[in-house]
Amino acid sequence: MTASSADTASASPADARPDADLAARADRLEALLPQTQCTKCGFQGCRPYAEAMARGEADCNRCPPGGAEGIRRLAAELGVAPLPLDPGHGTEQPRAVARIDETLCIGCTLCIQACPVDAIVGAAKQMHTVLPDWCTGCDLCVAPCPVDCIAMIPVTGERTGWDAWSQQQADAARDRYLARKQRLVREREENEARLAAKAAAKLEALRQEAASSEAERQAQERKKAIIQAAIERARQKRQAAQPLNAAPADPVDRPDAAPAAAGPDHSDHSDHSDHPVPSDTKRPQ
Repeated sequence: MTASSADTASASPADARPDADLAARADRLEALLPQTQCTKCGFQGCRPYAEAMARGEADCNRCPPGGAEGIRRLAAELGVAPLPLDPGHGTEQPRAVARIDETLCIGCTLCIQACPVDAIVGAAKQMHTVLPDWCTGCDLCVAPCPVDCIAMIPVTGERTGWDAWSQQQADAARDRYLARKQRLVREREENEARLAAKAAAKLEALRQEAASSEAERQAQERKKAIIQAAIERARQKRQAAQPLNAAPADPVDRPDAAPAAAGPDHSDHSDHSDHPVPSDTKRPQ
């Protein structure tokens, strides 16, 4: 073994330990968070906040749903003194559940897309409703609603923080959050594969067409170039895709749009031929 390889072999375990220790601390901190995924802490979900605390880049007093008890738990894990809840991130309040005024709902699905735990069900252009036992009270569904038909209704009386939320509820919310992230990635990949297949079929059909004039041949070549460029963009996008555990959390976490040249504009859910309404418009299994 050369000196350089020996140095690398001896250094690698030591270099890996700090990262492993940091990840383990982030795991413990994440387990102390209520898993509402509300983003009030300033991070896109509970895990990024836990990682920031583990790195010493965020204080333990930025989680309103956890409240004072949550701060004490986080401070104990971090080995620091508890701090008052930072009012810049909200206030400790009774837990609330989203409620949709079904007489006003227009079925736009924006609240469904915003919910980080699949607690809203419905379908495009049909009434939506909230599963109250699943709702974490994050209120991320309120702002996207274009008709202002969602209200947050307190359901725990005077109980706030961890007095209004159990560890069992937190664990279940985290499971639903992770399952949703996995499903969205899968649906995006399936949609991209379907669009790629359509583009390839169209390209092959153009290649088989016989041009009756030079102008028609040039038009065919332009179409081929557009489709080939779209296919290449989609390929590069797949290669550059983030791993699942690095994907941003809600409300950013949504399926990416497919290349425009490879299919219709999928931001409008009224067109279901190439981009059906995500399966989170049905009650999750």
